[in-house]
Amino acid sequence: MDGMIDTRHIQRARAELLSSRPSTTIPSMAAPASPPTNRVDVFWHEGMLKHDTGNGVFDSGMDPGFLDVLEKHPENSDRVKNMLSILKRGPISPCISWHLGRPALIPELLLFHTPEYINELVEADRDGAKMVCAGTFLNLGSWDASLIAAGTTLAAMKHILDGHGKIAYSLVRPPGHHAQPAQADGYCFLNNAGLAVQLALDSGCGKVVVIDIDVHYGNGTAEGFYRSDKVLTISLHMNHGSWGPSHPQKGSIDELGEEEGFGYNLNIPLPNGTGDRGYQYAMKELVVPAIQKFEPDMIVLVIGQDSSAFDPNGRQCLTMEGYREIGRMVRSLADKHSDGCFLIVQEGGYHVTYSAYCLHAALEGVLNLPLPLLSDPIAYYPEDVALAIKVIDSIKTYQKDTVPFLKGV
Repeated sequence: MDGMIDTRHIQRARAELLSSRPSTTIPSMAAPASPPTNRVDVFWHEGMLKHDTGNGVFDSGMDPGFLDVLEKHPENSDRVKNMLSILKRGPISPCISWHLGRPALIPELLLFHTPEYINELVEADRDGAKMVCAGTFLNLGSWDASLIAAGTTLAAMKHILDGHGKIAYSLVRPPGHHAQPAQADGYCFLNNAGLAVQLALDSGCGKVVVIDIDVHYGNGTAEGFYRSDKVLTISLHMNHGSWGPSHPQKGSIDELGEEEGFGYNLNIPLPNGTGDRGYQYAMKELVVPAIQKFEPDMIVLVIGQDSSAFDPNGRQCLTMEGYREIGRMVRSLADKHSDGCFLIVQEGGYHVTYSAYCLHAALEGVLNLPLPLLSDPIAYYPEDVALAIKVIDSIKTYQKDTVPFLKGV
């Protein structure tokens, strides 16, 4: 794709795209409701493996000259290869239905991103390898992979909206939840989940909730809907704060949204090492009541296995059982509020083996399987839930006193 996008025609192209989209019936509005599915529709395309993030010291891309072995960038293709293979050959495979992803069209990207920003990415791709921001490398093949990740997530959401399935999982890379409307950030170029949320809104969903359990704040998704009362963004993350110009948001409890969106961005910064029981407590005390009050038509679970106990990029202590229980809780919320329909979008997760196991466990929970299909290869991790409960209770008090729609909950 050479040259600049003609911004004079960009909004017209977006309008034509929306007007030509076939009308959809939102599953939560359909009657009678069909029984809950025991299948996960997984959307995948091997073109995403062509995004090569290179080698260096962790995610810097630097060779200091005194190391014999340089490690792969943490966001590398091996991590998703294991996720792919565990779903194809692991014990959950009979519950998986496979679907081919696709590249997004440029007008589709404008559902969330600005024309100027898309132009910047197109130019960067044309000019060759570039570090767009710290740790985030656009190399040969990266732009095509990004388009496929975005289009694959849109295809997964459309699959639900068209009534072809209830639970869809978009297995994608590069990740997307740090990508803001006009800014790349944190290994992310295009906001895959944000694009899917806007598609759901444009297709007739009145309200959408995003539950982000990646270890880092989903700042890009929050930024895209920061002034909207139609999207409730909830992010459970470690308390990392801002990490530079590309990530000015702190992820603190007082970043609540603005204007009509005030109160519809709920941040839950958790202390390091929160663990399974702490996450479950946060879900029970903060996430579930907010969603019950909001009453969404569609749920999007943004999942990152970098919240696990052994991830090189996070400091939380979730194990397979923690992910399994979160999957169960989100499934229960979907059954109550969106006729069992929800989209799962892959984000981080950088321990090449354990991320795949945690994904498997999360989908076991999503499917409400009575017993675990896989045992935890790393097993028990000690956790102290006292600090997490104290922090979560303080966040709950703050939200009830500050957020208008949560008063009285």
